[in-house]
Amino acid sequence: MATPYPPPRPAGRKDRLLVVDDEPTVRELLRTALRYAGFDVDAAATGRQALDLAERCPPDLVLLDIMLPDMDGFEVIRRLRAQPRSATPGHGGGTPVLFVTARETRQDRLNGLRLGGDDYLTKPFDLEELIARINAVLRRTRGEPPARLVVGDLELLPEGHHVSRAGHTVRLSPTEFRLLHFLMANAGRTMTKHQILESVWAYDFGGDPSIVDTYISYLRRKVDTREPKLIHTVRGVGYVIRGPRP
Repeated sequence: MATPYPPPRPAGRKDRLLVVDDEPTVRELLRTALRYAGFDVDAAATGRQALDLAERCPPDLVLLDIMLPDMDGFEVIRRLRAQPRSATPGHGGGTPVLFVTARETRQDRLNGLRLGGDDYLTKPFDLEELIARINAVLRRTRGEPPARLVVGDLELLPEGHHVSRAGHTVRLSPTEFRLLHFLMANAGRTMTKHQILESVWAYDFGGDPSIVDTYISYLRRKVDTREPKLIHTVRGVGYVIRGPRP
C-alpha cells in the first residue's frame, strides 16, 4: 500500500543547494548565509558550471539567476530538465528551481514558471524570506504536509484552506487566505506592501499597492471581529500580525 508522503530523509543529511549567480558578491553572500542556515551549498558563476555541478552532484534545489554570461537562466532550466540525474520530483518535473534575479517583469516571471520554475524572487531580497521560500518549495515538492500556523487564538491549516478563530470557522476568499497565510507565516515581522504584493499577487497582478489596504480591511472584518486585535498597521511601512502581548 502506498504511503501518502515520501519517506523521511536520512538522519543528519542536510539539503544541498546550488546557487547560480555571476556576481561574486551575491554568490558569496548566499553561500555564507545559506550554510549558516544549515544547508550544504555549491555555487556556480555560469550556466555551464551549474549544469556540470548538477550532473556530478545533484542538488535538492537550485537558486538560479536569469542573467548569466554564457546562457540565460531560462536555457539553464531547459537543459537541467533534460538531465536524467535531475529527476527529483518537483513542480516542473525535475530538481526544484527557485529563480532569484533582478529581472522583475511579468513576462520574465511567467517564462520562469512555464519552464518549470517552482518560485520566483526578485532582487533585492530579504534573506529570511528567501530561506522561508526555499523551505516551502522543498516541503511542497516532497509532498510533505504543510505546517499548521497559530497566532493567538487564530489557527490556519493550509491543507483544506481552513481558518478558525477561538474555535469558530472563518470563511475567506482564495486571495484573503493567501494574504492571511503570508502574514501568519511571518508573524511578528512587519511586512511592507511591496513584500505582500510580491508574495500574494506575485504572478497575476500589476502592482497597485492600494489593493493591499483593501484586502487587509476585508481580513479585519472577518478575522478581527473580537479582542484582542491581531492585524496591526505600522504607519509608513506596512502590516504585521501578532498575538496578544503577555
